[in-house]
Amino acid sequence: MRRRVSLAALFGAALLIVTSLAQPAAAAPAGKQLTDVVPLPVQAKPDPRSDFTLTPATVITADRGAAQVADYLGGLLRPSTGYRLPVVSKARASAIELELGPTATVGDQGYQLDIKRQGVTIRASTSDGLFAGVQTLRQLLPAAIESATVQHTRWVVPGGQIVDYPRFGYRGAMLDVARHFFTVDQVKLYIDQIAQYKINTLHLHLADDQGWRIEIKSWPRLATYGGSTEVGGGTGGYYTQDQYKDLVAYAASRHITVIPEIDMPGHTNAALASYPELNCDGVAPPLYTGIDVGFSSFCVDKEITYTFLDDVIGELAAITPGKYLHIGGDEAHATTPADYQTFMSRVLPLVAKHGKLAQGWHDIAAVNPPVTAVPQFWDTDGQDDATAAAAARGNKILMSPANKAYLDMQYNADSPLGLHWAGYVEVQDSYNWDPATAVQGVGEQSVAGVEAPLWSETLITSDNIEYMAFPRLAGIAEIGWSPQSTHDWESYRTRLADQGPRWTAEGIDFYRSPQVDWK
Repeated sequence: MRRRVSLAALFGAALLIVTSLAQPAAAAPAGKQLTDVVPLPVQAKPDPRSDFTLTPATVITADRGAAQVADYLGGLLRPSTGYRLPVVSKARASAIELELGPTATVGDQGYQLDIKRQGVTIRASTSDGLFAGVQTLRQLLPAAIESATVQHTRWVVPGGQIVDYPRFGYRGAMLDVARHFFTVDQVKLYIDQIAQYKINTLHLHLADDQGWRIEIKSWPRLATYGGSTEVGGGTGGYYTQDQYKDLVAYAASRHITVIPEIDMPGHTNAALASYPELNCDGVAPPLYTGIDVGFSSFCVDKEITYTFLDDVIGELAAITPGKYLHIGGDEAHATTPADYQTFMSRVLPLVAKHGKLAQGWHDIAAVNPPVTAVPQFWDTDGQDDATAAAAARGNKILMSPANKAYLDMQYNADSPLGLHWAGYVEVQDSYNWDPATAVQGVGEQSVAGVEAPLWSETLITSDNIEYMAFPRLAGIAEIGWSPQSTHDWESYRTRLADQGPRWTAEGIDFYRSPQVDWK
């Protein structure tokens, strides 16, 4: 089971406090290399004679298509440097140039980064590629660049050239806002944090037994009543459609696509409690604040169920620019296999009717979904005949094995937060796996990418999110981006250690794993 836990796990020991690191005071770290970044680039050719220094005279140049990324870059660099860094159309010297144009060698998400004494140039075929290049440039600067206040240091970038592009097109993070509700600002903070590791998809788990978190105007009690609580009995909350659209737009400004999830036919108590007619007996159950799973189900035989889902999917599709909607489908223990098949045969066409493609947990592979559907593998044993059969038919599989990629698993028995039904997952465990061999019968060509889910049964604050996500999220990001041939724990743990001062400067409360020699 994906989320089987004991109630005692909710209120464990207090959250560990991350000790602050001193900010650099004088010079950039000696010997900084082009490969001292996460994810590791595909190619890097250093040129120590070509180090670039950011100065008060530096400008950012960009054409119209690159203006958004240029503005983002300026916003990153100004607080810690104190420099003006204006965005201009042309410059003669000391410039960071963003150039859009055909760059066949790096595809539509890659970039080329050239660093010379007189300036830095990032070239890409798309603005997504430019944005990825900006994240690499960001890590090549001293860690103090992440500070919100002016730091007095030399802003040196090591010289040379990087040519870089991702192994998989889909590199995702999932945030569960149903078990505990997180505000718009909290989600935006997480978006900013995951963007720096070239994550390009945010999967929002918007509805479950404990709460419904998105306004559906044709069924208003879903949010106002179904969203009024959370695990442990808190006040919950929900996003209005305008707030959701704001989140989607903010994610897009960080080159991240939002995929919303409404889990079904199980994990539906919040909806069933909101509208009695969705229940087979016409009686609404009470709101639920526990953490058990598998007890709820939509009534498969009632036509109102599909009228309801047509409305929900339609309203959500209308405010979601991305091409996918996630329909859950896991842990439907209260639904018979025959009813599950019947239910999905009605719901999958509704997703298509509203112009979207379906994602779901890998349980949906058993109903022979269309080849455009993306099953998301979450189990721990690396075997599922239905998933392998779906891959053989042409479905792409998204990899999220819980004993590797679930960010809510405890690091060890002393972890103050998280669960351990899939085992304890230390940093090395979360890094040492290959999506192309994670599921028997699902090879490299059948893998859509990777996603790191973060379930929130035990998480209440942004600090809680950060402690569970970092450092493991960075490793999942590298698995999705860097070539498999470059994956090496000893090399990675050294590069990961360099992230510690950056996270401290950002205010990220990360877990200081004893497996890493933190700087």
